[in-house]
Amino acid sequence: MDVLHLSPNDDIQHILDKLTRPTTIYLRAGEYRNKLWIKCDGVRLVGENRETTVISWDDFARKPHPDGGEYNTFRTYTVCVTGNGCSLENLTVKNGNTDAKKVGQCVALSVNAPLFLARDVDLISEQDTLFTAPFPDDLVVRYSGLTDDPAYYDGFIPRPQLYMQGGSVQLYDNCRIYGNVDFIFGCAEAYFENCRLISVRDERSHGFVCAPAHSLKQRRGYVFVNCAFEDGGAGEGSVFLARPWRDFGKCDFIDCTLGRHISPQLYDKWNDTYRDRTARFADGGLRAAAPLDPVAWSRRLSEGEREEILADCRRAHKLWEQFARQTGADMPPTQ
Repeated sequence: MDVLHLSPNDDIQHILDKLTRPTTIYLRAGEYRNKLWIKCDGVRLVGENRETTVISWDDFARKPHPDGGEYNTFRTYTVCVTGNGCSLENLTVKNGNTDAKKVGQCVALSVNAPLFLARDVDLISEQDTLFTAPFPDDLVVRYSGLTDDPAYYDGFIPRPQLYMQGGSVQLYDNCRIYGNVDFIFGCAEAYFENCRLISVRDERSHGFVCAPAHSLKQRRGYVFVNCAFEDGGAGEGSVFLARPWRDFGKCDFIDCTLGRHISPQLYDKWNDTYRDRTARFADGGLRAAAPLDPVAWSRRLSEGEREEILADCRRAHKLWEQFARQTGADMPPTQ
């Protein structure tokens, strides 16, 4: 296991590009003005201090790209992870844009890998803060340049960032995630434990924490366990826990605390769609600051369902132990 110690003066991307085996990288406190792509498997990025070790960049969807197009949502990331079994710990990843209504989507972290963990990490942006790949199948075709249809894009997203066979299991433990619209979105099986989801002010007067796009074939989607949904300036009743980005998007909320900014209805169907007939949203043990009146198409979890979900969460943690044994990687301890 290789170990590196870096400071804000180092060219982190150059160092990441040269890695060929699992490596732990310790970052000294400071602001790292970098747009990073972590490609190597088993990279562990550890900050000296969560609040003062900050990786920041400020791309946005409507920004002109050197290739003549716009950046689009999926090129705006500050950090992109495609290496398997990577982790971020004790640091902040930030997209510095603060007016999503004007500039469009602005991703802080994009993860397109079979296995990933973030622990004690702050993710800061507004719209589309965290992308949890895989992509929906229709977008893989749309963005890959596989067709001659001029309405489609021309393969502007690098293939490792766009294409991944199989699923992705992602763990977020004791993280703080900031945003306003669809600030956690994608198709991963992702477990959020003891996290704070903070909805910031948005001039559009409404917000959505999650925008899941899971396939009907996926047994698990987004799972939130003992998380706090907090008002960071959004306003009372203005934020929904989730709306389905695609049919069959799946979210489960267990033993979570809801601030007054969360709408009593909890969930939204996504504009003028029929996704209220296909979305898979459920909850149990919610502690709300105001009375709830959930939409009729959501479900309350049974005790048996809760236990099955928590068992799958424990299984996801065991995947880390297996990965470490198989690769010799320096993996962070799991719960």
